[in-house]
Amino acid sequence: MRQVALRTSGRIQGPIRRLVSPDDIGRLIKPFVFLDLATPMPGPSGFLRWHPHSGIAAVTVIVKGAVRYQETTGASGELGAGAVEWMASGKGVWHTGAPIGTDPLLGLQLWVALGPELEGRPPASQYVDADTVPNAGPARVILGAYEGAHSPVQAPPGLTYFDVRLGRGETWRFAPPAGQTVAWLAVHEGSIGGTAAATYGDLVVFEESEEAIEITARTDVGLVLGAAVKSPHELHIGPYSVHSSADALRRGEAEIARLAEELRARGVLS
Repeated sequence: MRQVALRTSGRIQGPIRRLVSPDDIGRLIKPFVFLDLATPMPGPSGFLRWHPHSGIAAVTVIVKGAVRYQETTGASGELGAGAVEWMASGKGVWHTGAPIGTDPLLGLQLWVALGPELEGRPPASQYVDADTVPNAGPARVILGAYEGAHSPVQAPPGLTYFDVRLGRGETWRFAPPAGQTVAWLAVHEGSIGGTAAATYGDLVVFEESEEAIEITARTDVGLVLGAAVKSPHELHIGPYSVHSSADALRRGEAEIARLAEELRARGVLS
């Protein structure tokens, strides 16, 4: 079975546990460059102010609770438990969100570097309800395809991303698609044993290979698992952006600034 290369519990940033950043673990598991486990309090304290991104795509999985979202693309709406967001920021976008109701929110937000083919395109997003996310055994297929189950999200090829639920004592084996040598998992409920032993809030990064990964639940457990063809591109990092070149980063930051002026003109930003 696949061996573990790294294990971490990340760092706490207010209501966020940041498990991956592009200037640390993101360089090891690119195209995966950010991963946050988010547990903001409901109400105004959980509000996310308008903020920008470029060059990366957000994959948000709502585990518990619900959120309201809005983008400079004009997209807006609500996501409930089990729903999935795919928001490709492309050449630049601003967005905001907030929890709905009084129930605490639990969710994970993963950011994927889009690479030179997609990082300069206009932003685009998809919002998928829980009942349209397909299952491959205990795994909900958020991105990619596995065992005949195909995600409706129009993500770039070479990515696989699951939300997995196992009962105490159950075992699940994941055999990566060909070429997907990058793999990691993060636990958002309960704990797992074996080689990949981890508990709530832990990230496990596996050695690069195409060997299978076996997961055994110590308790009822919920986790996300990502696999990908490793990106060959360097990461050029800005305050809100990750691009494949310095020129692409400059273009993304220029578009972010242009959109900020539009938001100020509308009175959205001060």
